Amino acid sequence: MGKPTPLYRQYLEIKKQHPDAILMFRLGDFYEMFDEDAEVAARELDLVLTGRQLTTGGGERNPMAGVPHHAVEGYIARLIEKGYRVAICEQVGEPVGGLMPREVTRVVTPGTVVEPGLLEDKRNNYLAALVIDRDHAGIAYVDITTGEFRTTQLSGEGVESRARQELERIGPAECLIPETDDGPAIDLSPDEISTSGQFFVTPYAEWHFDLETARRALLDHFGVASLEGYGCQNRPWAVRAAGAIIQYLGETKISGLAQITGLSTYTLGSFMTLDAATRRNLELTETLRGRSVRGSLLHVLDATVTAMGGRLLRAWLNQPLLSVEALNRRLDAVEVFTQNTPVRTEIIGHLKKLSDLERLTNRVLGGIAGPRDLAGLRTSLEGVPAITAALGRLEWVPDALAELALDPCEEVSSLIRQAIVEDPPVNLNKPGVIAPGYSHELDSIVEASRDAREWIAGLERRERERTGIKSLKVGFNKVFGYYIEVTKANLDAVPDDYHRKQTLVNSERFIT
Repeated sequence: MGKPTPLYRQYLEIKKQHPDAILMFRLGDFYEMFDEDAEVAARELDLVLTGRQLTTGGGERNPMAGVPHHAVEGYIARLIEKGYRVAICEQVGEPVGGLMPREVTRVVTPGTVVEPGLLEDKRNNYLAALVIDRDHAGIAYVDITTGEFRTTQLSGEGVESRARQELERIGPAECLIPETDDGPAIDLSPDEISTSGQFFVTPYAEWHFDLETARRALLDHFGVASLEGYGCQNRPWAVRAAGAIIQYLGETKISGLAQITGLSTYTLGSFMTLDAATRRNLELTETLRGRSVRGSLLHVLDATVTAMGGRLLRAWLNQPLLSVEALNRRLDAVEVFTQNTPVRTEIIGHLKKLSDLERLTNRVLGGIAGPRDLAGLRTSLEGVPAITAALGRLEWVPDALAELALDPCEEVSSLIRQAIVEDPPVNLNKPGVIAPGYSHELDSIVEASRDAREWIAGLERRERERTGIKSLKVGFNKVFGYYIEVTKANLDAVPDDYHRKQTLVNSERFIT
């Protein structure tokens, strides 16, 4: 077998770091997959399996399959739905020795999806972690798109059964469990847990669940000296589960983890615990037959007009309250709107204009927000004062509403309005994102660029007139930029200030 080419050697080095993921390797306008990854992708995504010689000295061609970069989200979604991990390897920097530097920018797993096109608007995408040790268990879960991060600890008889019931309630997309030398420490196979919505189980090295390792991960992430303020200082199993999640997110290269700013510790005693069979038979969030939201209790009740409201309603249905006081607070808020139809109608109208502020805010914190995300954030923030004014017209304000602190963040919305055009392009690959007048330096560059394009457009006409060569052409390529092309029949008319750059069969190319 010959030696791997420089490109293939680079691929193998990166693949060695992510052996359990399908590596999407950026090559120009495509993401390519090689060897076994290519065979899996071709089978799962209905791609054409081709081949490429990636070693010197001949031999068999390596299996290869690729997808265009502009459509990669859809292909990633299909792989994630089937339980695969996907490592996205991008080109970074400038070529070194003819080879483009590359590195994995993030690893996408079912529980770490952040792309809007891969998420359900009215459903949280949770990553959970479970650790069980004799008569104790710890469960934590996080939605990195909203910043929600919660953990709990269970103790006593039947702890494993209760832990499974809690996972059923949470409904994570992915669940981390400790992996020992003998394999996964917990059996969450489908026949062992009767879940209404299957999730993917990811065995994770057991040492990540070690108490001190997990505690240190949490302390370092939040930049604190104690976990007392988060309510889990004396709940070691809750700490172990939460700490494992933070470590896992760090390894998948989630953008800075800036969106995870808090941790809430809860107890199962504050709400009604329902087993899997009861949840299915009650058809709380999906029907018994077909497992569809349509026809469930959630479908009947859901008149929410925002994605945030839809997710909150789903959470409330999955956590029936036991506290009469808490129930009355919630019902008081409902009652005040049923008794004030004009105000309710007005607020519904304002809410319909709101984007998903939770996920937009976290995309900004993660550094992955696009121009239209910022425009949506601006529009939503500018609608907050109207909601506040409408609430002020209520005859009486219940405690649950009185505690609302609706901050319109006027400095933020004003900055976005000044900096971003009213209707920006989808991404930064297209010009016209920054509003004219926001940056004088940028305005001068744009103006110069516009003048330059006009100058280039007139160059061919001017040079034809100056040289008398009617067939003279101005062209461009990526090798040496703009050039002037003259047929060999007219070389005698080429002026002295033209410098030959390239010789073709019937013409010469010059620069000035």
